[in-house]
Amino acid sequence: MTAERRNLERKNFTYHMRVFDELTGKLIGQLVDISENGFMVESAQPIPVDVNIKLRIDQLGELSNKNYLIFVARAKWCRRDPYDSTMFNINVGFQIVEMTPGDYDTFVQMFNKYAMKKSGHQNNNLDYLWR
Repeated sequence: MTAERRNLERKNFTYHMRVFDELTGKLIGQLVDISENGFMVESAQPIPVDVNIKLRIDQLGELSNKNYLIFVARAKWCRRDPYDSTMFNINVGFQIVEMTPGDYDTFVQMFNKYAMKKSGHQNNNLDYLWR
């Protein structure tokens, strides 16, 4: 197991926000984890690693007078959901490469408003079963 190399706090994302490939309009996935310089997306398909992609996040609500953020990010890793291998979910970790200062301010507001601190609890397959 590799050591954690991030210096910024990561939080679970609690608001439904979709991430799109800005050039194709194709849905990449949904935000599930966020820090001030990157985020994790739950996706239905693998994303190429170490390739810059122009992305768009929609549904900013009351955070901005715009309904979207457009920026460049790079997938740093891409792997199947470790907690439920029967699902087709793929987790993709993105690093923000280029974002306007105004959009970055909105991104940080998203982090502060819609993210909650990660708990020490680690999910397992039983967390997804109805009791």
